[in-house]
Amino acid sequence: MADIEKTLQKIGFSQNEIKVYLTLNDHGSLKAGRISKLAKIDRSSAYNALKLLLEKGLASYVSIGKVKWFQATGPKRILEYIKEQEEDIKSILPDLDQRHKAHKIEGQVRLFKGIKGVKTIFLDIARTGKNNYVFGSEGQFSQRMPEFALQFKRMKKEKGFSTKLICRKDRKEIDVNSALHKYLPNIAESPAVTNIYDDKIAIIIWTYEPEGIIIENAAAAKAYKSYFDVLWKTAKSFKIK
Repeated sequence: MADIEKTLQKIGFSQNEIKVYLTLNDHGSLKAGRISKLAKIDRSSAYNALKLLLEKGLASYVSIGKVKWFQATGPKRILEYIKEQEEDIKSILPDLDQRHKAHKIEGQVRLFKGIKGVKTIFLDIARTGKNNYVFGSEGQFSQRMPEFALQFKRMKKEKGFSTKLICRKDRKEIDVNSALHKYLPNIAESPAVTNIYDDKIAIIIWTYEPEGIIIENAAAAKAYKSYFDVLWKTAKSFKIK
């Protein structure tokens, strides 16, 4: 039950909507007063939640005399509702993107926190479809986010971009299938990983709660890429066993 409530909350349902929906789903057709008692919320809150669920198409009612009997629609309706939301968002994306670009500030810096924040950075890398040049990686990405790392690997294949990494010689994890790796001797282990892609630099710090920043500046990205190219020329290739 906790997983169901957590997932429903994650996709935007309020606590009262969740309580009312699950009450209807578990008990079938009910009057508002009975819903209120079973969901353990006041009658006014139950009516408000029912109104929202009706608007979402996740509940319906029939009138018998002057009494309304409410019931939940099938759980698959939740997926349909999410797809409808996705279509609505897609319809406004072009206008939002245009307005975003119109007021974009050259050299902007964005900060990200936690695993979700790091995921946002990698999704931005995938969205650009540009080659990614990395130094300082210790394999933290695949260790801390193994499922998303595989998803990102698929994104690279679909978008047709590649990754080049410069790392330590004794680095444990080497993903030779989806990236080119070289190493530099005598460099210390570090939690900071630098990614250079498109006109951006993304620095991820893999502490207990990872943090990251994206610096969007074409001149800075070009300078970092030149520095990477020098290092790549002097770096040594791994011997594949």
